[in-house]
Amino acid sequence: MRKTSYLVALTFGVLTLILNILSARRPDWLLTKSHSDILRTTITTSYGLYKRCDLTITSIPDPTAGGKLLYRKYECRKFPVQVTDRCEKENRAFCAAWTSAGYLDQIAIGFASISLVAILFGVSTHSRRRRIWRAVAVLVFLQAACQIASFGLVTDNYRVGRYPPFDRARPGSAYVMNILSWTTSILIVLGVIITGISADKGHRWAAGNRGYRRIEG
Repeated sequence: MRKTSYLVALTFGVLTLILNILSARRPDWLLTKSHSDILRTTITTSYGLYKRCDLTITSIPDPTAGGKLLYRKYECRKFPVQVTDRCEKENRAFCAAWTSAGYLDQIAIGFASISLVAILFGVSTHSRRRRIWRAVAVLVFLQAACQIASFGLVTDNYRVGRYPPFDRARPGSAYVMNILSWTTSILIVLGVIITGISADKGHRWAAGNRGYRRIEG
C-alpha cells in the first residue's frame, strides 16, 4: 500500500479515537428533563456510561428589579450505583448491561490506540506496508465491533425502558459521537481492505510506483 493510504487511515483513526474517548467520558448519552411550575424549577438529568449529572435551574421573581433571579446547581455522581439505582433488585439486568457498555467502550479505545501504533509501524518501510494493512483492518474492526456492542446495549435499554427514567429520555451528544466514531471506523476498515487487496494485485493506484511483484518459485 502507498504511504499516503496509511496516512489517510491514520488521520481518520485519530478522529475515531477522539470521538471514542469523548463519548466514553461525557455524561450525556441520554438526557431527561422535568419541570415544576410551582417552584419554577427545571431539572435536566444526563446519563453517561459512568456517571449521572443533574442540572437544577430555579427561576425566582425579583420584585425589586422587576425581573428574575436564577439559581443554578450542578451535581454529578457515579452511575449506576448498586443501592441508589437498585442494581441488586429490579434493575439488575439494566445495571449489568449499562456497566458492560462502559467496559466495551474502554476496550474499543484500547483497540483504536493499538491500530494507530500499527499504522505508524507500517509506514516505516515499504516491506512492512505490504503486510501490516491486514492487522490494521482487524484492529479497527474490533474497535468498531466493541463500540457497536456498547451502542446496542445503551439503545436497547433506552428503547425498552428497563430503567424507568428512560421512558422520557432522548439521545445526547455522547450518543451521537459514538455513532460517528464506529461509522467512521467501518469506513476505515473498508478503505484499508480494498486498498490492501488492490495493492497485493499490483494496481499502481494502491501499491504505488513500486508495485508488488509475485516471486515465482
